[in-house]
Amino acid sequence: METSNKQTVLFRDLGNMEYRHAWDLQEQLLKENVEVKSAIRNRQSAIGTLANGDEIENEGVVLDTNHYLLFVEHPPVYTLGKSGDIGNVLISEEERAARGISFYYSNRGGDITFHGKEQLVGYPILDLDKFYTDLGRYLRSLEEVIILTMAEYGLKGERSPGETGVWLDAAIPGKERKICAMGIRCSRWITMHGFAFNINTDLSYFNYIIPCGIQNKQVTSLEKELGRKLDLNEVKEKVKRNFEKVFDVELV
Repeated sequence: METSNKQTVLFRDLGNMEYRHAWDLQEQLLKENVEVKSAIRNRQSAIGTLANGDEIENEGVVLDTNHYLLFVEHPPVYTLGKSGDIGNVLISEEERAARGISFYYSNRGGDITFHGKEQLVGYPILDLDKFYTDLGRYLRSLEEVIILTMAEYGLKGERSPGETGVWLDAAIPGKERKICAMGIRCSRWITMHGFAFNINTDLSYFNYIIPCGIQNKQVTSLEKELGRKLDLNEVKEKVKRNFEKVFDVELV
């Protein structure tokens, strides 16, 4: 029986979960990995032989970081990245409450975005020491996962220079429309946060913000582009397979 040499990523579909709960879970998984890396470094300093990221035994227990990929849908929520401008929120706190929309200041990169029903949010918690310590390359890889998925539906996903995420008609003024927003955090080369891919998302929520702080550009969804509702589980499976392909890993 053949055994795979690919790295393993633990996959969890969290279903519909409040943003704060999913954020807390990510922080917990990141913290556990950072603590493992600290313990490994301490042991390496003591024995001075193993390279960073290698497995090492600590009192008979093998210490190693774990990779995760979390999928989730959030109830309606606006999140503002650490470099974001609150001026890009065009709706008052009272109006948000009346419409049942939560709001959080997030510690991810990027500006304001929306999460809601029928949007696929992916949170990879990866130890980039085991891949490459290059955040630009990591973001381009996340974009590639979405671009490959869109191609399976006959759509040409594109990058827009200086604007992280995935677009359609990115180079045509007036026609640019964003279908997937991205924002990450990284600590000791452990990632968290990730991407928000609009599938059958209610795009009217984007009318109350300046998405990602980018003026005069549209937001779109697979449903809008294809003119039909998508099976969210079908899209999830495609994204999972393309994640495995791009990162050369195995989801379990």
